[in-house]
Amino acid sequence: MNAKLDSNATERQVTRQTFDDVLVPTYAPAAMVPVRAAGLDLWDQSGKHYLDFTSGIAVASLGHCNPVLVEALTRQINTLWHLGNGYTNEPVLRLALALTEATFADRAFFCNSGAEANEAALKLARKYAHDKFGPTKSRIISCFSSFHGRTLFTVSVGGQAKYTEGFEPLPQSIDHIVYNDIEAARAAIGDDVCAVIVEPVQGEGGVVPADAAYLKELRALCDKTGALLIFDEVQCGMGRTGDLFAYMGYGVTPDILTSAKALGNGYPIGAMLTTHALAATLNVGTHGTTYGGNPLAATVALKVLETINTPAFLARVKEAGVKLAAMLQGLISDYPHMFSKVRGSGLLLGLVVSDAYKGRAKDIQKAAEAQGLMVLIAGMDVVRLAPALIVSDAQIDEAGRLLHVALDGLSK
Repeated sequence: MNAKLDSNATERQVTRQTFDDVLVPTYAPAAMVPVRAAGLDLWDQSGKHYLDFTSGIAVASLGHCNPVLVEALTRQINTLWHLGNGYTNEPVLRLALALTEATFADRAFFCNSGAEANEAALKLARKYAHDKFGPTKSRIISCFSSFHGRTLFTVSVGGQAKYTEGFEPLPQSIDHIVYNDIEAARAAIGDDVCAVIVEPVQGEGGVVPADAAYLKELRALCDKTGALLIFDEVQCGMGRTGDLFAYMGYGVTPDILTSAKALGNGYPIGAMLTTHALAATLNVGTHGTTYGGNPLAATVALKVLETINTPAFLARVKEAGVKLAAMLQGLISDYPHMFSKVRGSGLLLGLVVSDAYKGRAKDIQKAAEAQGLMVLIAGMDVVRLAPALIVSDAQIDEAGRLLHVALDGLSK
């Protein structure tokens, strides 16, 4: 027996300092440690209450510990956990049917995260082009300020140099263009391009929605050159914009769509959705994953999908989004020296700081947390709000009140 192993390890006292002592320092988490949550309410180790307007970075869209999901997961936990990819299972078959029936797609591939879903999408695009056109059609076009994951391939496709520094040499034949710039797209997307990947709403890049005309032009350019259009809806999909997936609101259909985050409401699952013709490229042995589509994840995801994908639920998301945007516009009126505009879609909104507060989004986040409100940032100049899709009008009002208190303190 390892002498270092505490026989009461599950009961051992841990603090925020423990993170600094034993975890790889890839994050700099908040000083408080959450221990319990329900809906949009959360409590830390000291018992302090917080209103959570982050939903775990747009993940817990049905709220923390949603009882419907707890019941579904508990039932599956007592039935079947894992099989490996030598077998299929009933929950994943039901989930695949539901997703393909709800979207443009004919086929689904399941994995564990958004990065893996994008990795699968990009591998599919490269292989499809190689098989159909030959090895010269391999270039991938992405946008500056995009975010597509942290694997070496997906982080190279993401257009943020700060995430690739020190990891060179990077995968080749990847080029970046300015988001929402139609002329840049026309100049870049030639016959050697196998894929164009884009977020319909850039999340990490500052909560920036795509222009409808831009996405339509990307679709036309891909049709013209034989490239595949990939929509990364890891953050903006699963009801976040008020449509089940953002592409539906734009009226532009991709060849491949990726989903994760809210798909499992916190249980790790990702999905790549595509057509029969493209899916045939990834035949037996060309790609895989050990845990992807396991019965536990698929059970939760199906219940999430069934809950979100109703007209009444999605209409309420749009209504709540209007209410949240109005609250944020009120903040701009009250603190014009701090903020310049609100942007985003549905319940994924960004509050852009003014020139006077440039680089200080983190300060605003910390001030809000001190008052008991959890918010996100998207870069150093945007405060990002992504509450659970079940957020009430009263909770939006309370978030506004807490932000006012926080901003008054910061102003002084």
